[in-house]
Amino acid sequence: MSRSLKGKVAVVTGAGSGMGRAIAVRLAADGAAVAIWDINGEGAAETAKLIANAGGQSLAITADCADRAAIEKAAAETRAKFGPIGILVNNAGIAPFTPFLEVSDELLDRVLRVNLRGPYILTREIIPDMIAAKWGRIINITSSSVQTGSPTQTHYTASKGGLLGFTKSLAVEFGKSGITVNMIPPGSIDTPMLRGADVMQREGAVEAYGAALPVGRIGQVEDIAAAASYLASEEASYITGQTISVNGGRYMGSA
Repeated sequence: MSRSLKGKVAVVTGAGSGMGRAIAVRLAADGAAVAIWDINGEGAAETAKLIANAGGQSLAITADCADRAAIEKAAAETRAKFGPIGILVNNAGIAPFTPFLEVSDELLDRVLRVNLRGPYILTREIIPDMIAAKWGRIINITSSSVQTGSPTQTHYTASKGGLLGFTKSLAVEFGKSGITVNMIPPGSIDTPMLRGADVMQREGAVEAYGAALPVGRIGQVEDIAAAASYLASEEASYITGQTISVNGGRYMGSA
């Protein structure tokens, strides 16, 4: 089902591949003009081409989504092309698997910079557009590892846990400004990142993991895109500060 986002401008970070690409394509199908920000310029261009070929509006921008100067430049370019930004999907992130005792200070700083500092600075750059419009949607892609824990991912889980707290605090502060802020913690989604994990290297491991879930399958990027589409829509205007878990039943939180 397509929802009407006609007239809205969306920024999706890390949209050059995987979940970010699927989210960008879905929001464009819903009618939004979508700016694809990714450090991988070729990937961003491919996503923009997919959207354009389907008749949508898109703009590919090569940007380090954790660098303040790059964020400011990308935001200015997006506004010049499409106008004020009303939808922000903080999706860009890195997810290294490293035993806790082997996490260097440099790696910890890198993970926190990309996964937490980047969304913080990026949101601060874009939220004034939403305040002025008295309407906005901020969707943070977190991780089910925050809900369950994940061995060899203490640095990653800590960064995504920070994003969880960031989401809730923003929702409280800006709810009366017409802005909703929610998070989607994906479970195991079939992406190159998942298939590259050490625990998934055995042949058939991804499929076997999916079969063991309550829904009986591994997640697809379109599952995350559908949730983002809903949270960006008018239908979700009374939902803020919430966790929309898209994980096939991997984790079932208390009410």
